[in-house]
Formats: sequence, C-alpha cells, structure tokens
Amino acid sequence: MYTKHALSLADAQQILAAAAQEANDNQWAVAIAIVDDGGHLLAMQRTEACAPVGSYIAIEKARTAALGRRETKVYEDMINAGRNAFLSAPVISATLEGGVPVIVDNQVIGAVGVSGVKSNEDAQIAKAGIAALSL
Repeated sequence: MYTKHALSLADAQQILAAAAQEANDNQWAVAIAIVDDGGHLLAMQRTEACAPVGSYIAIEKARTAALGRRETKVYEDMINAGRNAFLSAPVISATLEGGVPVIVDNQVIGAVGVSGVKSNEDAQIAKAGIAALSL
C-alpha cells in the first residue's frame, strides 16, 4: 500500500493567502485557484477587478497542472513550437502558463492556477503561493 501526502484545507488557505498577497503587492487583479491532486477545487478567490472568466481559467489551469503533473507552461511551449495536435488532448484544457503543481517528495499533491495578468505573472503569483508552504 502506498502512503502519499495531501494538501489540507489549511495548506490551501495558506497558499491562497500568500498568492493573493503577491498579486496585491503588484496591484494585479486575478483569480487564484488551488486544487488537490485529482484536480478538485479546494480554495478559490477572485478580486473584484478581475474579469469573471478569470475564475474559470484559474481553475482549469490548476486542474491541468495537477492532472498533467507539470506546469501548464510546458503545454503552452509545446503548442507554440508547432505541436498543435496537442490541443485535442482530453481533459487538459488550460494550456496557458499560470498553472503550477505543488510537489512534495516527487509527488504532485495539488496545483495552483492563476489568471488575470500576463501568463508569466500568473505563474509568479502561483509560485509565491506555493513557496509559503516552505516545501
């Protein structure tokens, strides 16, 4: 039988608070989503100035990073390099940078997705949130 780590609600809230602080410090209007390793939503926040679609995109970026076990930037780079057939991959729907997996002992235990600003800034926010766990 395997033993695996898992994100607790307290962990998700800690990630969310740190990611929101990073966004606030930069005056970025974003949506932030945290999911478990199966892509199921644990926590979510959208600032008032962020477009409503940002919520959907943030959740899908997080889900894609969790299920794919890698940053969504990998998919964006693959598609930009000409692998357009990857756009037809099932379940993987958010192929833009800004989804980052949470990794403990080489296990993906969840992911953070952010939407609302430039993709590299979305990723910066996600990584700031994950860094709050001091993994």
